[in-house]
Amino acid sequence: MTNASGMESRPLDRGFITVCAMLATVMQTLDTTIANVALPYIQGGLSASPDQITWVLTSYIVAAAIMTAPVGWLSNYFGMRNFFIDSLLGFTAASVLCGISTSLPQMVIFRLLQGMFGAALVPLSQTTMLNLYPAEQRGWAMSIWGMGIMVGPILGPTLGGYLTDAYNWRWVFYINVPFGILATIGLLVFLKNPPRRPTSNFNWMGFAYLGIGLASLQLALDRGELKDWLGSTEIITELVLAGLGFYLFIVHTLLAPNAFINPRMFRDRNYSVGIVLMFIVAAVLLASMALLPPYLQNLANYPVSTAGLVMAPRGIGTMTAMWLAGRLIAVVDARVIMVVGAGVLADSMWRMTGWTPDISTYSVVTTSLIQGFGFGWVFTPLSIVAFATLPLEFRVDGTAFFSLVRNVGSAVGISVTSVLLTENTQIVHSQIIENVTPFNRMLQTDAASVVWNVTLPSGIAALNEEVTRQASIIAYLNDFKFLFFLTLSSVVLILFLRPSSPK
Repeated sequence: MTNASGMESRPLDRGFITVCAMLATVMQTLDTTIANVALPYIQGGLSASPDQITWVLTSYIVAAAIMTAPVGWLSNYFGMRNFFIDSLLGFTAASVLCGISTSLPQMVIFRLLQGMFGAALVPLSQTTMLNLYPAEQRGWAMSIWGMGIMVGPILGPTLGGYLTDAYNWRWVFYINVPFGILATIGLLVFLKNPPRRPTSNFNWMGFAYLGIGLASLQLALDRGELKDWLGSTEIITELVLAGLGFYLFIVHTLLAPNAFINPRMFRDRNYSVGIVLMFIVAAVLLASMALLPPYLQNLANYPVSTAGLVMAPRGIGTMTAMWLAGRLIAVVDARVIMVVGAGVLADSMWRMTGWTPDISTYSVVTTSLIQGFGFGWVFTPLSIVAFATLPLEFRVDGTAFFSLVRNVGSAVGISVTSVLLTENTQIVHSQIIENVTPFNRMLQTDAASVVWNVTLPSGIAALNEEVTRQASIIAYLNDFKFLFFLTLSSVVLILFLRPSSPK
């Protein structure tokens, strides 16, 4: 059969290509989080300092962010099939090089290469799935693709921890090799090239402006907490460069005759609203994932293994919701599904604003399940509606920019909630401590006067520890409340989407 994109495929071929595209998606999204758990072991193996070892994560994220932008042009220039296969081979080879690294400079260089080659995997996988399936099956296709996007980051820390414990940290990178080889062979055999379109000259100025903005922003977000944010000259410099880079890029896009990213793409209302929604969904998804483990481990005293297990239902809820949404979207307005999903997601965030450290395991599991369901019911329809009315000529560029916004939203969400958590902890700590005096009747009871005896250094230390703990609890609840209101804002944006039939 031939679909709207001009790609011919048989049902059996589509099945194999779908598996290969999913492997590529999971590989790339998995690598955004899989090395986090192994970082202390990598630090010891490469004899790096705590400040230096963060470049193992930062180099990958920065390279992937910068190289996502030109995916559309590169795909058209080399041919989508050739570029997809080359990216897979490069990503797999870079993974091997990361695994055999013997020094920090080697690791950083190879992680840069891994990020550069991996940048194309997600947008090309999405484009392949959109091109491969007819309109009536596109909801199912996007639900399958979305599982890789959502499950990869969730599975990463668990798989990384297991591989590091069972073998060593190098297997965090070697795990990509068999899947990369299988996906490459499958694409070589079954994937056909879509029709090539005329290729314009590459706009180096636009790419340079966007690259400076993205690299500077990502560096500031990744290193801000380590460097005390605006108390550091490095972070201030990076934020100024980010603002300047984005400003020049926007001006260039609007005024240049051959802009790096065609501004006509953003005239499509569904696509423009969709990228804003993707930014919010990505921010809430990764921020909540970053907040939950330390809350459960440090405040609720959950063991690491238990914390991972009680969060697992989130992935189950996501996959179940995506499966349902992929089938419902053929008969129900996608906007209705998204509003219900956003409402369910907001409900889960509101539940978390009332959590205390003695929260029951049942409540944590239930909330995680509901939260995952909400994410799934927003993500799958969004991946379809955003591209439903976008002209075919912009599909590869559109998916690349969509992935770029998702990555930036994830980084911003984690950084903003981390800053709020730190600042709110300090503010609440100072507010509580104002009432901690020898004249406070609560401190004069028998138990309190023994444990928190303010006349003894040990008592003062114990009291300060408890005040910090209480301040942290309140700060976490404030972060959950922030994510609740951020989720509600997505409901308003969904109303601006137009009903449309995928084509």
